[in-house]
Amino acid sequence: MRKLYALLLLVFLNQVVTAQNAVTLEDCESQFLKNNLFLLASHYNIDAAKALTIQARIWDNPNLTAELNAYNPERNQYFDIGKEGQKAFGIEQLIYLGGKKRNEIKLAKTNEQLAELQFNDLLRNLKLQLRQSFYTVYYNTKSLETTDKQIAHIEDLINSYSIQAQKGNIPLRDVVRLQTLYLNFKNERMEVVNDNIEQQANLRLLLNSKEMIVPKVYENEFSKYLKEIPFDIKALESDAIANRPDYLAKQKEIEANELNIKWQKSLSVPDITLGANYDQRSGAFNREANLTVGIPLPLWNKNKGNIKYAQTILAQSKVEKQNFDLQLETEITSAWNKWEESRKNYAVIKPTVNADFEAVYNGILTNFQKRNISLLEFTDFMESYNQANVQVNELKKKLALSAEELNSTINKDLF
Repeated sequence: MRKLYALLLLVFLNQVVTAQNAVTLEDCESQFLKNNLFLLASHYNIDAAKALTIQARIWDNPNLTAELNAYNPERNQYFDIGKEGQKAFGIEQLIYLGGKKRNEIKLAKTNEQLAELQFNDLLRNLKLQLRQSFYTVYYNTKSLETTDKQIAHIEDLINSYSIQAQKGNIPLRDVVRLQTLYLNFKNERMEVVNDNIEQQANLRLLLNSKEMIVPKVYENEFSKYLKEIPFDIKALESDAIANRPDYLAKQKEIEANELNIKWQKSLSVPDITLGANYDQRSGAFNREANLTVGIPLPLWNKNKGNIKYAQTILAQSKVEKQNFDLQLETEITSAWNKWEESRKNYAVIKPTVNADFEAVYNGILTNFQKRNISLLEFTDFMESYNQANVQVNELKKKLALSAEELNSTINKDLF
């Protein structure tokens, strides 16, 4: 009966795994670009900025007026608009002076470019989250596989030892020791499981997927993170300045603020309204055709407040840019140091360490089953073995995460 349950459980697990979505990082990023709702929503900001650029190019509509007679008291006639009646028509067009329209269009184009840079920066940050969650889920799952295998062995031992303890063949303290080891493994497992639940949820949110994501990493994909990169802060900073959209956005903000000052100053220049009108009878003479010119007198409103405000925002953006320059160098140094430390820590592990662990584990388990080693020696080894495997996976995970953070900091695939 127990074998039947195990067979049914195996079939069920195979079905679950089949329903899950086993993907590589490349597959994840492809799905991310197509389905991520944050990106889809943010892309509307670019479309909105483009629409404002289109609107900035459009001039105000001309203004058409008509004056029709309602009542002529001399002829006692309503709506006297015939040949002997009265009607007048006029048309006016606002003509921008001082480069208003030119400056407005330039500012709108700059804001459009700024929206694109902000979108690219969102893409950069979400891409980092995706890669970090991908590798975290992968290496946490690897640790859980090792822990679950040991928990299964300990459960079998607890069951068999409990029966022998009831018969008086072995002391009860051996059962307690195994139960304590079992609980320790369960607690350690729960911490990893909770982390995996959060990262799996983040991964599915980024991919807009309802399926469980099962990351798949090949060894040659991981080994790229081990290559040595010299710390050349000037070269790394130059790459970041050329590639980081948030840095380029800071520069673009200064450009936009400079254009805004020009636009606000041009708004202080009065515009001209040109027009023409026709008056049938109420002018100086019949069928009168006139040209009209109108211009506001800049006596009180010279747009000084808006000009001063634009100048203040420009000064603020320049200070923020200087602060970002200092912050960028710090970010690069910090990211490189974390990756280099992770690389060195992992490099001390021999390539055969996992195979060695597995061989020793099988040997210890076999010797324990043959009663060649004591329960105390076995439980001590189980704890050490589990910690060693978890630590190896943790080192790999930290190396991958720190390398991807460095990639994101430069916004360039260094590996």
